[in-house]
Amino acid sequence: MNPLTTGKLISHKRKQKNYTQEQLAEKIGVSNKTISKWETGKCMPDYTIIKKLCETLEITMTELIEGKETDEKNIGLYDEQIVSLLKRTQELEKQKNLILGVLLMVMGIALQALSYSIDGSTVKDFFSGILLGISIPEMLIGVYIFGRSICK
Repeated sequence: MNPLTTGKLISHKRKQKNYTQEQLAEKIGVSNKTISKWETGKCMPDYTIIKKLCETLEITMTELIEGKETDEKNIGLYDEQIVSLLKRTQELEKQKNLILGVLLMVMGIALQALSYSIDGSTVKDFFSGILLGISIPEMLIGVYIFGRSICK
């Protein structure tokens, strides 16, 4: 996978469709600067938008990865494998976010329990307050990440 040849293909197909970088960016949900980076070979499209990019430019994933157009008769060998790999990657990303959310919630609960177990002197009360102050936002962030990954 060569970023320069992939970028040239994206640029060629975009111009063939008479899209500006901004128009293509709007269609697939990225910034026009991102399109520019792809076309110059500075970076590659993210796995989450490759399918939408290919549909918009009317190319196969194999063509995008190889950076060249193929005949319609030539069915990409990798298309099914790429789709499978992308799905698996997305599933792993979701699992990672679920685990991160649960971990933050558990850590928040542990910090909160620890804060309640520390009491006595003014210094201990101060540290107890700090732990409690850290635990609540941590749990809220965990709930947010967990909920967002479930909704996807």
